[in-house]
Amino acid sequence: MNNVKLSRIPGFVYALGCYAAVNAALVYMILFVNDLFIPGGVSAAPAANTATAVFIDLALVVLWGVQHSVMARRGFKEVLTRIIPKYAERATYCLASAAALAVVCYFWITVPGVAWAFEGEAVRWALAIGGGAGWVLLLAATFEIDHFELFGVRQAWAALFGRELKPHRFQARYIYAWVRHPIQTGILMGVWLAPTMSMSRLLFASLMTLYVLVGLYFEERDLVRQFGERYRRYMREVPRLFPVTVKTPRMPATNEVVSIEQPAEIVSRS
Repeated sequence: MNNVKLSRIPGFVYALGCYAAVNAALVYMILFVNDLFIPGGVSAAPAANTATAVFIDLALVVLWGVQHSVMARRGFKEVLTRIIPKYAERATYCLASAAALAVVCYFWITVPGVAWAFEGEAVRWALAIGGGAGWVLLLAATFEIDHFELFGVRQAWAALFGRELKPHRFQARYIYAWVRHPIQTGILMGVWLAPTMSMSRLLFASLMTLYVLVGLYFEERDLVRQFGERYRRYMREVPRLFPVTVKTPRMPATNEVVSIEQPAEIVSRS
């Protein structure tokens, strides 16, 4: 305990609280999308006015997307870290993301109707398992980079002991050797693979897919600017979201490093 900076204990506790909040929000979203165990799931009582429901739901997802995009920009981070310690920036981003996601789910207005409903037990089980596998993939992918750094805990832990986080070398291995963005792949599997797809869930899945695709477009432009031909080669050799090859792609090691300011969900790190 001699090396602990007592003034940073509140910051570490804050980071743990943010970590708990983002995990609670993720669980809430999974239950919400699957209409499990909670009132007011995605397919709850239909709204009286479908057009109004679609408009409000679209606005909610846009709100969540804007929060993600604005807070991820370097300029916003520079302003934010004038107010809070730099080591708390990532945890604060995660807390804001958790709050925005909870708002989307809580205020979602259901659109009536059913898009499809499979009757065969084998098909229903296959789709349900596939959807669950998507959420497992999301979690597994966070540990293949740095789960606790991704959610802002490692930064606060290092600051608590006065340590500097070491930069991570750019690598693409394991899941990241098959797809460039397995976290987003898991999200898409989770929202789309359903034995019964209500119109409301279809709208949610469609809006989330649109956000993922738009977000990845801008993220990969940033990565190309940062890593140049190295990342362009990665883009050529490894699919963005779904594997389309039977051979495991191999990316050579490189001495380039990833700044800890780079969003951790973008590239694999060791």
